[in-house]
Amino acid sequence: MLFNSFEFLVFLPIVFSLYWFVFKKRGWQNFLVIAASYVFYGWWNWRFLVLIIFTSLCSYVSGLLIERYEGRHRVQKAVSAANIVLNLAVLGFFKYYNFFIENFSALLNSLFGYEPGWVTLQIILPVGISFYTFQALSYSIDVFRGKIKATHDPVEFFAYISFFPQLVAGPIERATSLLPQFQKERQFDYSTAADGLRQMLWGFFKKIVVADNCAYIVNQYWDTFQYQHGAMLILLGVLFTFQIYCDFSGYSDIAIGCARLFGINLMRNFNYPYFSRSIPEFWRRWHISLTSWFRDYVYFPLGGSRGTKAATVRNIFIVWAISGLWHGANWTFVCWGLFHSVILSIYFLFGIKSKYERDIAYGRILPSLREFFQVLLTFALAVVGWIIFRAESMGQVFAYFGAIIHNPFIQFSSVNVRAILTLCMCLGLTVIEWIQRGRQHALQLPESKFFDCKAVRWGVYFAGLFIILLCKGSSQTFIYFQF
Repeated sequence: MLFNSFEFLVFLPIVFSLYWFVFKKRGWQNFLVIAASYVFYGWWNWRFLVLIIFTSLCSYVSGLLIERYEGRHRVQKAVSAANIVLNLAVLGFFKYYNFFIENFSALLNSLFGYEPGWVTLQIILPVGISFYTFQALSYSIDVFRGKIKATHDPVEFFAYISFFPQLVAGPIERATSLLPQFQKERQFDYSTAADGLRQMLWGFFKKIVVADNCAYIVNQYWDTFQYQHGAMLILLGVLFTFQIYCDFSGYSDIAIGCARLFGINLMRNFNYPYFSRSIPEFWRRWHISLTSWFRDYVYFPLGGSRGTKAATVRNIFIVWAISGLWHGANWTFVCWGLFHSVILSIYFLFGIKSKYERDIAYGRILPSLREFFQVLLTFALAVVGWIIFRAESMGQVFAYFGAIIHNPFIQFSSVNVRAILTLCMCLGLTVIEWIQRGRQHALQLPESKFFDCKAVRWGVYFAGLFIILLCKGSSQTFIYFQF
């Protein structure tokens, strides 16, 4: 079920009403969360509910076994490892089987002239499998590390894994944060729910108005990029940069706002990343739940930055190669990860400042000239990375950048008016987010005499809704559903 669908507009009020007015006790509310989440996910393909149940059951049992064998570290480690292997095996089969078969067969053929008779399979990638797998793994790992006690209530745990607002595209929650919320009574809070609705509205605006309109232009011209002039190719890269941001952060806003309707707080997943002054800062602000997951469960166990410079650079490359592969079974994703590995390593090796005590232009309306050029450079590097990410093959990557260099820079006869208007829409979004950069979301209006007026506030909300209905792009599936 998609957030931007009619079915969801019917589904959400029904679940909300049952949750607060019928199933008032915590246990029944948790049970309703599971049932609603399975309906939400099964609406796409009910057969893949088996995978969610399997993942949940493996991690739930592993937590109990780790607790049972307390004091026997080797046994606990074996249980944790077995759970990791089982879950990653399922993820690997559905996501990477064909990728590895095709590449290994090509390698044998090129080295030895041998063509194995292995066959690829017509495998459907389950929506959100990477997200709920990582969420389940973090639980068993944290139980093993002693950061959280194993839960004995399967309903609480299954609700934690399957909670529908963030089930298919995050944020990837930790058991230390989300699970305790299913273990205590929830009380309806009007102000929290109202702000959740505002955040959802902003998320829908970013997705339906900005991301979907950007997607229309990008999809229309990407396949014929070799015939486009250089300026258009750069514009396509910029529009895709806004598309993926508004698509994914829009989903996160809807998920976080929706969860707040049910008295559940999810972690912030985006913190205005395109206002970053460096690539390291960018990755502390983009898809925060995933980057922090790789930091805590891969980078730190490898040694982080505690060893030599060579070891730290090695760890950066390992983490980002895995991160790239996490996004999809394609060499473009791996190279996208390695591209950022190189940049992050340069920042580290040359000691370039990447951590700041305060946000950009703190206490000021405009950034300094230095900050402006830092943001511009960071954004340009992000655009290059997103072009690699968007490409279908590495051959297309090289051809795309080659076309930017060798094609005429601009042809006024082929300027696309809709593309220019869409870019203006992106710039308008940037201005709004710049003004609201100190807040959780752009519709968290400041307290003032002007905005204290109910007519003004409701005018803003209805204006947002009107713009969504008037300027909506052609409906597109959320990009991160494929991951």
